[in-house]
Amino acid sequence: MRVNRILLSTSLVVVALVLQVSVLSRLHLPGAVPDILLLTVLGLAMVYGHVGGALVGFGAGLLADLAPPADHAAGRYALVLCVIGYLAGLAKPENGRLKSATGPMVVVVVAALGTTLLYAGVGALVGDTAARHVGLGSLLFTAALYDLLLAPFVVPGIMALARRAENDPLAETNSSAKKATDISSGWLSSGTGLKIGGQRGGLGSLKTKARTRTARVGRIKGVKRL
Repeated sequence: MRVNRILLSTSLVVVALVLQVSVLSRLHLPGAVPDILLLTVLGLAMVYGHVGGALVGFGAGLLADLAPPADHAAGRYALVLCVIGYLAGLAKPENGRLKSATGPMVVVVVAALGTTLLYAGVGALVGDTAARHVGLGSLLFTAALYDLLLAPFVVPGIMALARRAENDPLAETNSSAKKATDISSGWLSSGTGLKIGGQRGGLGSLKTKARTRTARVGRIKGVKRL
């Protein structure tokens, strides 16, 4: 991952985790807890793709596993969000632009259900049966409902920030993009005479040379006439 992606992802994940622990987990809503950390991972995954989504999901889940008051085995939520981030990244549009909000909303609902099921399944493997006492059906319904209601306020903003960071002029570009920039700069400089990059326009220098030659010719003719 590029530096701008790492910095933006880390900042957003930390902010989401603080809000998750200090605000949302203390609302005492029936059933599940609104998962803003999951929504942050989904927003980044739908911009960065499946590889970036998996890395962001693993890092976010690991921070959630280690942050107090975590009461489960470390690595459990990291595994879940890594899988969810990878799958959500597969829903990234080819041109990077979404035509409607239907796709992201479907991704949010599926991710909320999948996260709850995976978390409960991994918990069953390690001997955690808390989901059975609460009721898995209630957890699935409330998780999907809360995340769907919260998603319009989180996911579009996350995706917009990620896209803006991708268009950052300080971001790394591949060699083909650099070549295209050099070529376009050459076309513009030769056609407009403007200073682009480190090149100076050609029209200004041509005009100066033409004026110099005209002045020289005028002087020579004046001398001959005398």
